[in-house]
Amino acid sequence: MPATVLGRNRASGRTITEQFHSFDADNPHVYRALERMAARRVAAGATRVSLKDLFEDLRRQLPYGVVGLNNNFTALYARRLIGDHPRWAGVFELRRRRAA
Repeated sequence: MPATVLGRNRASGRTITEQFHSFDADNPHVYRALERMAARRVAAGATRVSLKDLFEDLRRQLPYGVVGLNNNFTALYARRLIGDHPRWAGVFELRRRRAA
């Protein structure tokens, strides 16, 4: 049986976007780290950057990982990075969102 119904997680009753905003507010260092990592890759000449790859690098860099860093947040972080750095729009591949 699916864990989500109409974009909401049955366990928490919150959408992925709601969960993301809560996590992001509680962990601003995660966004700053992803931003630094992406900037370094772009400066090194990368024309494509994978947020999932950045997530895994971040998990390895932090001694105990990041509790609550959900892979469902990758697209939302990519969209936020593009919003803050429009010149990176072609660096991240985005797909149409299906859920809130």
